[in-house]
Parts: sequence; C-alpha cells; structure tokens
Amino acid sequence: MEALLIEIAKGLVENKDQVTVETDAPNEEGVTVLHLHVAPEDMGRVIGKQGRIAKAIRTVIRAAANRSDLKIAVEID
Repeated sequence: MEALLIEIAKGLVENKDQVTVETDAPNEEGVTVLHLHVAPEDMGRVIGKQGRIAKAIRTVIRAAANRSDLKIAVEID
C-alpha cells in the first residue's frame, strides 16, 4: 500500500524526491495509518480544492486495502 500511495503522490507533486510515507502499527481496531509527507509547497496539490484530491487518494487506498482484507487510513502531514 505504501508503494501505491507514493506513486499517486509523486504524480501530483513537483518535488518528487520529498515524498515519503511512514506507517504506524495497527491500532486496537486493526487500522493501519499511513502518514504521507510532501514538501510544504506541494501540500496544496495533494489536498486539492476543498480536499477533493485528498479524499480521492483515501478512497483509492481504502479500495486497494479492502481487496487485501486490510484496514488502512491515510493522513497527509
């Protein structure tokens, strides 16, 4: 899932080398949180107007996780 999130983010940003993902251990509900980090000047590109791009990224990752019987949440830091 990390690789998918990185590829999606790299397609959106200017500074591709500053895209990183940190993974938290699953919590008590079994949800793994992926923290996406991008350069500050690229934050608007990843979030989008009214958060539409961020919502789309979360939807794609959640759909891919469901196919693997995982629970994943994405946070953009």
